[in-house]
Formats: sequence, structure tokens, C-alpha cells
Amino acid sequence: MKRAASPSKRTPRAKRPRPKVPEYHLTPSLRDESGDVVWPAPRAQIERARNFILECVAAQKKTLIVPDKDADGLTSGAILQKTLVLLGLPQDLISAHLLQRGGNIHGEVERRAMAAHEPAYIFVLDQGSRKSPPVIDAPHKALVIDHHWALDDDFPEGSEHVTACNSPPVATSSLLTYHICSELHEQVASSCDWLCAMGTHGDLGNTLKWEPPFPDMKATFKTYTKKAINDAVSLINAPRRTASYGVSAAWAALISASSPGDLLKNRNLLAARAEVNAEVERCTHTAPKFSADAKIAVFRISSAAQVHPVIATRWAGHLQSPKLEAVLVANEGYLPGMINFSCRVPRSARARDNPPNIIEVLKGVADKAPDPTLRARLGESFARGHKEASGGIVPNEEFEELMAILEVGKKPEGNSPKKAKVAGPKQSNTLMNYFTKQNADKT
Repeated sequence: MKRAASPSKRTPRAKRPRPKVPEYHLTPSLRDESGDVVWPAPRAQIERARNFILECVAAQKKTLIVPDKDADGLTSGAILQKTLVLLGLPQDLISAHLLQRGGNIHGEVERRAMAAHEPAYIFVLDQGSRKSPPVIDAPHKALVIDHHWALDDDFPEGSEHVTACNSPPVATSSLLTYHICSELHEQVASSCDWLCAMGTHGDLGNTLKWEPPFPDMKATFKTYTKKAINDAVSLINAPRRTASYGVSAAWAALISASSPGDLLKNRNLLAARAEVNAEVERCTHTAPKFSADAKIAVFRISSAAQVHPVIATRWAGHLQSPKLEAVLVANEGYLPGMINFSCRVPRSARARDNPPNIIEVLKGVADKAPDPTLRARLGESFARGHKEASGGIVPNEEFEELMAILEVGKKPEGNSPKKAKVAGPKQSNTLMNYFTKQNADKT
């Protein structure tokens, strides 16, 4: 007679609960002296921006729009272009400049390319901000619309600016542009609301609750549905990530569309998304190594596609460790001789009383270098963007110096970082989860 199997004496391990991250719209807002909420940017900046747009239209001169390459930046540019046309600026006076792969508006190549348009007015949208010479050398007037972390003087010389970075919950550049423009013409709201929703979901994610101080978008989502808008976001984001860097295709599709449905049928966008998805799948299974203090998880990949931010976002939602402060994905195959890397705050760290500030974490690592010239050699594209989503574009040699400071792969004293656990479902590629209760601060 067979003896019944005895029950296992081991009790199943309880599944670790996922850290709760506060709803983004509940981030405490700043108030002015009269007690009014300062959102999405200081009122004086918003009024100056509106006056700048009206002045531009009245001048009837060549105008250049310089949007960033992602959904937030491109929709910001599209909202502005539609507004200028509605206000009476002829379409043939408006042109757009899309930055080259790996470029920024402060580089001489880009400055010459922008100057070639001979613009009298320049709008720079969602490009990040830094203290710099004028946007171009020729006489012009410039307005920067942005939401990335910046100090008061982190803008091109002689430019006007409006920034959401100090007015939590930090709005996206598209939402800020929509807020500015919707007061200038009655048709902006009805023709650009879906663009605003796209850009905002592109940066803050599709779980964002459109509750105060965010505008009421119920009618928008009833007209277009959130699924259509979210699918359109992934399609517009895809071309910039491909090896061919097809940002121009995304911009052309966006400015010619009258609804997200037009984008969902675009064959170029669909092909780009399929290419990017395949490359993400190829690279995302790379095993991490950890800094000696277990605070930074490092993934090294090689891809001609810009998939490192997507992979950083995914792993930030999976890794759990009480010490972990940042997930860093370095791509050595994107630009010759350079390392493009993206950092994200892991979900397990975002609910802490004092969540990590990635910009300060990266600068802190560079400050520990035996060679005091490292920080300067890393360049101006190091540790830019947001406090919760940053990174850099740095030379290979300097990146290896950073890794040496971190002692990546060295066995730490005490608890091993390799005990970091994978938990929870896949995270979508969103920035919302990287903005904390404080101000938010692009790679």
C-alpha cells in the first residue's frame, strides 16, 4: 500500500507588495502671494509667451519651429503651428527644424542649420534648457517652451522662456503649449486637444488621471478614445528610435493628421514601431551588473536604435532592492565613439521619503573621480533632463572612467546587489512614474 505523500513543510513565500507611488496629479502645487495655484507655469511667463506669439503673427515674418523628437516635443510643435495658422500667419512663412541624430540646439551644426532658414522668430519646444549663446547668431527673437529641470539662467542668451519645471505637478511641454495657445483662438481647443493628450501621455503615461490642476479632457477621450491616443503615441515615438532615425516621417504624419486615427493607418509609422519592438526584445534580456555599493544597476547593450530609454524604463519597474537608486542602460552602438545612456529611478525607490535625484546621483559619481577633469570632459550632455529620468551622451573613455568609479561588477561588502528581485508586470515607456512629490527635472 502506497503511503500518502506528506505535505510540504515549507510555507510559500509571500509575494512582496509593489511600492505605492502617489497619484501624479496630487503632487502639491505652489501658490502665489494671493493663494492662487501657480500652474502650469508662472503667470507672468505665460502672458509673455502669449504676447510673443501674437507679436510673431503680427510681424508676418519667417518663423521657425524647433520641436524635440519625441511625442511630447512633436505635438508641442504641431499645436503651436496650428495656432499660428489660425491666428493668421501664412503657412509658407512657417518652417520646422528637426535636430540631427545625437544633436542639440546648442551645437554649431544645428545653429547653422537653423540660421539657414533666416527666421525672424524662433520657437524652441521641449528641447531641455541650458545657459548658452543666442539660438542663432543672426538677429532674431526666440521663445523657449519647456518643462525640463533648469535654473533661472539656463536658457539661450536673449531668449524669452516659459517653463513648467518649478510648478508641480510638472506639466509636459505639449500641455503647457496647449494651455498657452488655447486662450489665443477659439478653435485651438477643438483642433489641438488630441495633440495635447498624446504629448502628455507620451511623457506621463496613460494611467494619468486628468483631474485638477490638469484640464478636464473627458470630451476629448470620448471623441477619440484613450486607446486610439495611446496607440498614436507609440507610433509617433517609434521613428526616432529606429536605426534610420526617421523623425521627419513622424513630424510629417503628425502635422498632416486631423485626428489620432489618421496616424494609426500610417504605414511608415507602423513599420517603424515593428522594427523598434523587435530591437527592444533583442536587447532587453541583457543581464545587469551592479555598482559595488549596490545602488546602481548597469545594463550594457549595443544597438543602432535608440532603445536604451525603453529598456531602462522596463527594468526600473522590475528590479527591487532596498539599496537600489538608479537603473542605467548604456548603448555603445548608437553613435560612433560615444556612449548614450539612460537612467531611471526604480519603482522600489520612488515611494521613499527622499527618492533619489538621478541628476545629483550622476554628478556625485563624477565628483568622486581621481582625475578632477572628468566632469568637464563628460561635456554638457551629461546628467541632463529630469531628476527621475536622466542620462547622457559621453565619450567611451569617459564613460569607462565612470564605471571604474562605481566599481561595477565588484562584489560588495554585506548584501549582494544580485539579490535584487524582479517583480510586477512590464512597465510601459512612461515618464510619469519618475516624477515625485517634489519638482520634476532628457536622455
